[in-house]
Amino acid sequence: MKKNTKLYETAAALLASGKGILAADESDPTAGKRLAMVHLPNEPEHRQLFREILFTANDIEKYISGVIMYDSSIRNTTRDGIPFADVLTAKGIIPGIKVDLGTTELQGFKGEVVTQGLDNLAERFEEYYDMGARFAKWRMVVNIDEDETPTDAAIKINAVMLARYAQLAQEANIVPIVEPEVIHAGDHSLQKAEMVTTRTLQILFQTLMEYKVDLGGLILKSSMVLAGSDHPEQTSPEEVAQATLRTFHMSVPHECAGIVFLSGGQTPERSTDNLNAIAKMGDQPWPITFSFSRALEEPVL
Repeated sequence: MKKNTKLYETAAALLASGKGILAADESDPTAGKRLAMVHLPNEPEHRQLFREILFTANDIEKYISGVIMYDSSIRNTTRDGIPFADVLTAKGIIPGIKVDLGTTELQGFKGEVVTQGLDNLAERFEEYYDMGARFAKWRMVVNIDEDETPTDAAIKINAVMLARYAQLAQEANIVPIVEPEVIHAGDHSLQKAEMVTTRTLQILFQTLMEYKVDLGGLILKSSMVLAGSDHPEQTSPEEVAQATLRTFHMSVPHECAGIVFLSGGQTPERSTDNLNAIAKMGDQPWPITFSFSRALEEPVL
């Protein structure tokens, strides 16, 4: 396989020590929920102002290496007419783009979904690259429900989608972030979450290698391993750190460029406490940092 040093350089910059990735890739309806917290209507000018406040914050480049944007925001500008991607690039922050088109019910698999968005993705990548995007994100959703959910078959279908997306991204000189999110909602135990996350990642990386994706130019965006939000025994940060790192050592090849965490339904305080506990576990085979959305944006609001 021919190595693409551009991908490696971008991945290394995104995983720079002391920095993380801001996931500002909410759809317009989800952005409206953020605005509703401060009693603002979901109008284009309010979404523009909120993103402008985030992207132009003083010294943001000291702590943020990249920003994932939504289609409407990478096409948007500041009130002065400067494209958001240009604002970020001028600060030394790498623009990124969410390219999946959300999930739909997976027929024949109760409670499971598949992510959409492969149609015309090569052409979309070409356009996004011209706009300044140098990395991308695709999310798959893993629900833990009954004993049979998730099924290996549903995980595999989604893993194939992620692998094809990652192929197309790398062909376009764009670093793919693969995000298999194990949903926090539910009453599952820590042990069940660890088992499901480990199995999901094993299937995902097996599929990525089958599709000849260059893992050195790819970043994993992962859930932390923790008990479901409705489980009677909630997990301490130390338990989360231990279970999460056990999972990674069982499933993530050392060739992977690095790992970033989503906050995934946790409060800003809890996600930060858990991330700190993971950091205290010492050096790992991969660079590890954050890619938070709500955990970073809510305090700003």
